[in-house]
Amino acid sequence: MKMYRVLGMMSGTSLDGLDLALCHLWKENGQWQFSIEKTKDITYEPVLREQLKNAIHLSEEAHETLHREYGVWLGKQAKDFIEEGQLEVDFIASHGHTSHHRPEDGITFQLGDGQQLANTSQHKVVCDFRTKDVGLGGQGAPLVPIGDKLLFHTYDFCLNLGGISNMSFEKDGERIAYDIGLANMPLNYITQKIGLDYDADGKMARTGSFNESLFNTLNDLEYYRLPYPKSTGYEWFIAEIAPLIEKSKVSEADLLHTFIHHNCQQVAIEVKKHAVKPKNKLFATGGGALNSFFTDTLREKLGPAIELAIPSKTLIAFKEALVFALMGVLRQEGKTNVLSSVTGAKKDSCSGEIFMPES
Repeated sequence: MKMYRVLGMMSGTSLDGLDLALCHLWKENGQWQFSIEKTKDITYEPVLREQLKNAIHLSEEAHETLHREYGVWLGKQAKDFIEEGQLEVDFIASHGHTSHHRPEDGITFQLGDGQQLANTSQHKVVCDFRTKDVGLGGQGAPLVPIGDKLLFHTYDFCLNLGGISNMSFEKDGERIAYDIGLANMPLNYITQKIGLDYDADGKMARTGSFNESLFNTLNDLEYYRLPYPKSTGYEWFIAEIAPLIEKSKVSEADLLHTFIHHNCQQVAIEVKKHAVKPKNKLFATGGGALNSFFTDTLREKLGPAIELAIPSKTLIAFKEALVFALMGVLRQEGKTNVLSSVTGAKKDSCSGEIFMPES
């Protein structure tokens, strides 16, 4: 039995930091199995967070410099993590950090130069998992559904509550997935205005009041009327959501409370639209699953026919890093790791660039 030891690395749209997870992956009776052996999350220093947040506005030259420098930084974090834990690692699978995602223009870019990462960590690296799919006419997102299909197939729906919300499910024998809309991105944007990285456990949101006018405005956003496959990201948030927050006169607590109601309403609409059994199980991960006001509100809106399953804190926090480790393994084996049924591409693909360390 071949077991892969892979360091999965993920930086998400919520900009809270870098997730590292040493994952063991192997096949048993034809099914992929996994264990998460060791993890670490590194909160971004304010300067780096601002650089990543504003990368979309950089000149081509400055963007390329950040791409290289962030690759070196990622390599250093990987090297320290491996050496501190005296870990055995076959290779690193890195998502990088998305600075541009406009698939309709054929553009997606993840910061974190793979060669710099490999050189600094002195380990083989698999990265750049989105570009090939966009080149095939796909959205380049979501990518996590391959992990849902191969690792979490016992659930009817898999929901990720990261910066944005996305879900995947089986329909007519193929995996379907798309970005539903908002999750933590607006919540963190609101709390950072008052000097907090995030609203721990949704405590501030729970004290807030519901603002019907804002709720209706959010629900009326055009994105929600688009058919899948579809994906969204920071550009949409900055263009359409941030201005609503900036011009709002309601308190931060009321904003948080109302956004969570909106987020959960949109998730519930989409899940109910595709639920075909009398009883369904929805598996939720990502930072939003650690926010009890978020999950309480979601349960209420889902109703009794849909059971919300919340796994361990480790799996909630590191599922995406685990899936990128799996995608790296599939790339090594030359197997499909991006599903066209999810992204809308012309065909499935085996995606990812491989970089070997140079001395």
